Amino acid sequence: MPGFVPPRTRIARLIVIATVGLLLCACGSLRYYAQAAHGQGVLIVHRRAVSELVRDPATDPKLAMRLRQAQQARRFASQRLALPDNRSYTGYVALDRPYVVWNVFAAPRFSVQAVPQCFPVAGCVAYRGWFREADAQADATRLQAHGDDVWVGGVPAYSTLGWFADPILSSMLRWDDDELDGTIFHELAHQLIYVKGDTAFNESFASFVQSEGLREWRQSRGLPPPDEHARAMEQGFTHLVLDLRTRLEALYASDVDASAMDADKQREIAAFRVRYAQWREHDWPDDHRYDAWVAMPINNARLLPFGLYDRWTPAFAVLFQRAGRRWPAFYASVRQLAREPKVRRDQALQALLQQRS
Repeated sequence: MPGFVPPRTRIARLIVIATVGLLLCACGSLRYYAQAAHGQGVLIVHRRAVSELVRDPATDPKLAMRLRQAQQARRFASQRLALPDNRSYTGYVALDRPYVVWNVFAAPRFSVQAVPQCFPVAGCVAYRGWFREADAQADATRLQAHGDDVWVGGVPAYSTLGWFADPILSSMLRWDDDELDGTIFHELAHQLIYVKGDTAFNESFASFVQSEGLREWRQSRGLPPPDEHARAMEQGFTHLVLDLRTRLEALYASDVDASAMDADKQREIAAFRVRYAQWREHDWPDDHRYDAWVAMPINNARLLPFGLYDRWTPAFAVLFQRAGRRWPAFYASVRQLAREPKVRRDQALQALLQQRS
């Protein structure tokens, strides 16, 4: 979801949805508009139809095999999951770089709330994307000069919420088949239903469609359900990070002076690293996938993406069961929720969570 950011693939998808702001931003400099238009234009110019690529004898056989399966998943998404049937993910772009965009997160020095970036269609989100890493780093430097904590993450996938026919990108092929296919389901779900400015609702909904859609997709091919090991570890790690964020939030609400708060902030981060090491040794002694993230510098901005994808996912599972596990009926229920004011929508989702527990 960017370098290495756990939860790995969920963070990648969190970041992609804001890139619609690259195209529709109502604020910012002409330089930002120019790089956005140029970056999207390059993708359009270099996009090739997957149907042509897989027939081309010059195409690498491994690439052709991956693209064929992705197209099978794409058809399954529309035919069996009732997701949009359009040209998205029927094209392919080979990038000359490891990521399609780099997104910049920022939070004040003593806050776990993002410095918001607001766009007409996506609403306010926690990040802004750049097609060149150097531009993202320059933006980060500007924010740091204002005293903010910042973090820059590379993004393997790219979505415009259906405004353009989004392609499969070479950066996405670093994922395994399940993650590639699930990402297609996830992004098409965003095209189907998207509530401006409500990231938790949007991402929880799309994450549910991804996980349930992937289960059905594997079942249709006679495969067992996805391995739950990574998912369980991801949930455990996310819990640890959210606990750190809660501790920092309480610290920032206290009355200590800035120098003492800085010292306490670093003590909380050091204590988190100790808790992480104890958790991993006890529960996952042979799995080191999050070690590198924990070893890197941690600040408020690096904590921002956590907890957005799963907040309401169990509530959507209840809604799916109520709909008789029928996708059109489920989407109708989700649309009804989406039309509610945010306060009432959150109350309804909380009630669904309580029913599940």
